[in-house]
Amino acid sequence: MSARPAIDWLLEDDQPSIRYLTLTQLLHRPENDADVRAARARIPTAGWASEILARRDPAGWWVRDRGWLEPRFTGTHWNMLALADLGATRATPAVARSSEYWMGKSPLQGGGVGGFGKGKGHHCYTANMARGLIRLGYEDDLRVRKTLDWIVKTSHPKGGWTCRFSTLGPAPSRTLDAWEGLGALAAFPRSKRSASMQACVERAAEYYLEHELHQQGERYEPWYRFHWPVHYYYDLLVGLDCLTALGYGHDRRLGYALDLLRQKRRPDGRWLLDAAQPDYDPESARWIAQHPEKRPATLTFETEGRPSKMITLRALTVLSRIE
Repeated sequence: MSARPAIDWLLEDDQPSIRYLTLTQLLHRPENDADVRAARARIPTAGWASEILARRDPAGWWVRDRGWLEPRFTGTHWNMLALADLGATRATPAVARSSEYWMGKSPLQGGGVGGFGKGKGHHCYTANMARGLIRLGYEDDLRVRKTLDWIVKTSHPKGGWTCRFSTLGPAPSRTLDAWEGLGALAAFPRSKRSASMQACVERAAEYYLEHELHQQGERYEPWYRFHWPVHYYYDLLVGLDCLTALGYGHDRRLGYALDLLRQKRRPDGRWLLDAAQPDYDPESARWIAQHPEKRPATLTFETEGRPSKMITLRALTVLSRIE
């Protein structure tokens, strides 16, 4: 199937973030290319990124100036992660000010950022924050480097991470759903990784490949649906994005996930947004139905069940790495 019609759709002017990411990640145009520069310049002023920035308080926060995580999923943390996904960077003054607010509110024990509750880290938040800040242009910031060190120190000796709270010791267990550490290290340039970082990547990648990106306990349906923003949730497209970005695209153990990815491709070459996060398993959905006041607000940009520019971009990027 030709990808050209879908790529042309992604290159439309309505979403400069998607156009910029398509040009650079999918078509590999250099940053000094005229089309790339033009799309990048429009990111803060048009499309989804501009909508996020329009909701921002001039002081740097979203919704309310209390902490950095709440309210879930519309507070500062979640909007900053979305901006990072959309190609925004610290070159935009508002993004830089909000990045400093975000980091200032979340000191991590031993240095770094992404801590809360006396500076304790939590992989679902701390590593996600590191990934976002790297994409926003803070890869050389000492606070981010210290956070990456924490991610390595708190990984399981055999590869992988836990979702639970952790100090500076190894994680007591590991789960595929704790993908954020691998995501942060995948976002960090390989040329800048220390030997300990690279070894951590290799152990974690082997853990995911050993489980073929999905084999862990009973089948968990939300993992087989594609989402964006992903927040801290895992699905098979998240796993494929991480593993192929790290250079494991030709490992045969990706076969199941790649087959699923290709099966989800529509005849027009596009992919749907399967669901918005949080996407509940049946038991959780029943509980939420009984306690609707506990349902968190969602942060959405596209319509569930409709063709998605972000999912299509990520899917085509994964396939381009292996084809």
